[in-house]
Amino acid sequence: MHRGKIASPAGFVILAIAALATGCGGSGKKSSSVTTAANTATTVTTSVDSKIAAEVPAAIKSKGVLIVATNPHYAPNEFIGTDGKTIVGMDPDLAKALAAVMGLKVKVVTASFSSILPSVSSGKFNLGMSSITDTRQREKSVDFVTYFKAGTMFFTNTTGGLVIQGLADLCGHSVSVASGTIGQRDATGQSAKCKSAGKSPIKIFVYPNQSAVTLGVKKGLGQVGIADYPVAAYLAVKSNGQFKLTGTPYNVAPYGIAIRKGSGMAKPVLDAVKVLMANGNYKAILTRWYVGADAITNPKINGATS
Repeated sequence: MHRGKIASPAGFVILAIAALATGCGGSGKKSSSVTTAANTATTVTTSVDSKIAAEVPAAIKSKGVLIVATNPHYAPNEFIGTDGKTIVGMDPDLAKALAAVMGLKVKVVTASFSSILPSVSSGKFNLGMSSITDTRQREKSVDFVTYFKAGTMFFTNTTGGLVIQGLADLCGHSVSVASGTIGQRDATGQSAKCKSAGKSPIKIFVYPNQSAVTLGVKKGLGQVGIADYPVAAYLAVKSNGQFKLTGTPYNVAPYGIAIRKGSGMAKPVLDAVKVLMANGNYKAILTRWYVGADAITNPKINGATS
């Protein structure tokens, strides 16, 4: 699943950036509107919850703005809208709604995926919301509040694409993955298994983001792409027949909102997520971005399953 820095073993992992260069609820509530920015503008109205607002640490409350980092190359979860500059998607919409519950405004900023967790840990960003899988390893550096779940999926070109049922089928083929992702980890691990079994390793093209992964698959620089299921499914639907899904989702795990350890923000964020689930805004936002099937009902602080 989406994304944590992973070392690239020498010999079979290819940095593919250059390859694309030529083709490239409490008391005392007051109403607050959150306008979602996307192809069709809609407005989600939520309310400041005074109890949750009081939980927000003074250092953040005094500024009045929640800085949320994302890597906007993962539609429909986070991507650049049709105006060419606004970050839209499930995560930005949820960030706005969460901030409103806490009595804050929000500023969603672009960051490379590999920089998000270190920057949250250092205090540069208040939160990281970028389809980040909550894992026990990542919980060593930041806290998470779970809010979604997703499995990993394969996609290929519709014409001439491979039929891949699972990771073991990738032996002897090429795969496109985004740098620092769970997909990169899985492909790297499987390639080692292929060699141990006397089979040909996987040729792994590593790209800077999911947009580049998609272009790489389209151009044949990686026969198979790996992405979270909602992202791969959205891509296939929006590709006008260019891409198709293959296989079934695997390794379903929770997404987490990344929070600096000891910042005091884990509880207000958790409570705000619960409010959005209770008042229907959570479901409305997920449904709007076609990912309602991956909703959860029991958010947790540090709820990693692996």
